[in-house]
Amino acid sequence: MSKIFTITTGLENMGALRTGGQGSVYKGRRIGPIITAVKILPTPIHSESLEDKNYRNFINEVEKLKKVNEVPNPNVVKILNSGITESGSFPFIEMEFIEGPDLEELLKVPNEKIFTIKETIKLADQLACALSHCHKVGVKHGDIKSNNVKFNIHSGNYVLLDFGLSVMSDEQRRSSMRHAGAIEFMAPEQNEGKMLFGTDIYSYGIILYELLAGQVPFPLHDNGETARNTVMLAHMESPLPDLLKLRRENLPKSWPSAQQEREMQVPGWLLTLIGRCLEKQPEGRYSDGTELHEAIAQSSVAEIKTEIAKEIKAETPLLQPNAGDGKMTVSSLVFAVLVILLLFSLAYNTYTLLSNNRPVEKAIPHTVPDSIAKPDSSPPIIQKEDNTDYQNKRKQADSTTQSAIQGVIRSEQNKAGNTDSTNTDTTNNNQN
Repeated sequence: MSKIFTITTGLENMGALRTGGQGSVYKGRRIGPIITAVKILPTPIHSESLEDKNYRNFINEVEKLKKVNEVPNPNVVKILNSGITESGSFPFIEMEFIEGPDLEELLKVPNEKIFTIKETIKLADQLACALSHCHKVGVKHGDIKSNNVKFNIHSGNYVLLDFGLSVMSDEQRRSSMRHAGAIEFMAPEQNEGKMLFGTDIYSYGIILYELLAGQVPFPLHDNGETARNTVMLAHMESPLPDLLKLRRENLPKSWPSAQQEREMQVPGWLLTLIGRCLEKQPEGRYSDGTELHEAIAQSSVAEIKTEIAKEIKAETPLLQPNAGDGKMTVSSLVFAVLVILLLFSLAYNTYTLLSNNRPVEKAIPHTVPDSIAKPDSSPPIIQKEDNTDYQNKRKQADSTTQSAIQGVIRSEQNKAGNTDSTNTDTTNNNQN
């Protein structure tokens, strides 16, 4: 499969990018500068007729796949074309070529063995978005693993690739997964050839586990049949190894100690989410990518609220008594509130003063009985309004402002457990 051969007219084969039991990915070039990635499936189709079962299954799955791109998504590779190769009659899917490393490459030297918490959450959100997009149109990926997620160096997004397994028949998929699939990322039910929405959720959980722990929960040490069976059995029966313990062991030694400790503070909601994704039974996982994506959004909002609450709680107490001098120190927050109230009072008083010192003219019409009323062009009589209530308004404003200030101070005194308000000196001046 890795040899150069003709894919189809107008699509130049530029060589294999990756080969495997589930098919090979080639770099292709359309007429002009457009570079694409071409997934060629391993089972040939000898007749392009709907009477051929393999061809019929391929066409049906491709039709489903086309729905993925009806609404573009920045985290899902674009499907450009599909067909049968001119050489060998193999079915192929042509996709956009994403320039950048995949996750498998990002976890190898010279890169670190683990991701930071921040980058893991970014990937978790974007990959969940990709799954939600696919599941909404009924497409199950079935082969989510590290080298099927790429980092687009131009957009900065993580992109889900390679929908080759999704267009295989159940029989082809079962055979392919048993002998050539990435067993470390397979859900327990895939051992029986099943592919559910929950299957993608499980593989998604393995990816997040790998990014945080520095390894998959059940590594494959060789590609022999015994080793593969051992890993699949572990997926079905064994509990997950302690993620945080593995993360501690795989923290980069080059990171400063403060960063290492900070990077061990994995949010509880993220650990819970991974645990649910990796439930042995599909019913225990998130039902599909949409529910998964919504759970991440809700957890992120809840975390932000918690962090804000922690920051507020960690603030210096608003009012603290100074030992021995009977005075009370006003914190910056209360001081700011007092300044705002005073400025408001000053502005209100100034506005009131200007408003009340300005004469208000009233038009007093002539009082003429209706029986002899006639049109009158004489100007109305102007009379100035008495503003003797100005002092009362100003006193009322000053009283309101003072009450508000005293209310703030009294409230903070009660919180500080100080009931003696008579000795409070909020201006740091001695009372006479």
